[in-house]
Amino acid sequence: MRTKIVAGNWKMNKSFEEADELIYEILDLLEEKGKPDDVDVILCPPFIYLELAGDITEDSSVFVGAQNVSQFESGAYTGEISAPMLRSMHVDFAIIGHSERRKYFRETEAELLAKVQTALKHDIAPIFCCGEQLEEREAGKHFKVVQKQLEQTIFKLEAEDFARVIIAYEPVWAIGTGVNATSGQAQEMHFFIRDLIWKKYGAETAADTTILYGGSCNSKNAGELFSMPDVDGGLIGGASLNAEEFVNIILAAKE
Repeated sequence: MRTKIVAGNWKMNKSFEEADELIYEILDLLEEKGKPDDVDVILCPPFIYLELAGDITEDSSVFVGAQNVSQFESGAYTGEISAPMLRSMHVDFAIIGHSERRKYFRETEAELLAKVQTALKHDIAPIFCCGEQLEEREAGKHFKVVQKQLEQTIFKLEAEDFARVIIAYEPVWAIGTGVNATSGQAQEMHFFIRDLIWKKYGAETAADTTILYGGSCNSKNAGELFSMPDVDGGLIGGASLNAEEFVNIILAAKE
């Protein structure tokens, strides 16, 4: 049975003091409102706050993830953060292939595959992002775009490794715009992705793969989105920067 997940991608936000306050506020609200046992919660703050997040959440059921990871394990790569470094800080997850990384940092499919492979080698579960641009959806190419993104990256993994990957479908036109995909649009794409997995890796792997939705998800629409049979939670951006909003999204993922 696949795991329900709500992950918060803070992106490049919050000062040290604000990050400290937000993490404690999230934990306090989860204790007060009751964290659902069947939902895994992941906080993905900027790199420099990972140790802080790890220390604060150490005795809780909340996991810590990174927003990126280098494809290189060590060496003269100024400014990069490696999988072994992250693992030494007990980081369990890493977001890979986010549309902002693809757009602003020109990350290629080959680089993304290398990042996934390096993360897996060091027991870090990738949250692998895929999704189409607005013009691609309007042209009716959204299925082909997502299929190509998967086939050129994580579908090159052996079945055993693929089974450790979490997929996040994030339509680029919905990220940070306030315009989310409808529950029907999300379900349609999630079903399509799961069907691709079934054809590539078989029914059991398809049934067990967690597929998250991301893109202007908030406490008002999360319940409807998460109620779809192939939507297994969310990768939350801006709404994860508000403790009450984020916790309400977590509660919406409860079975």
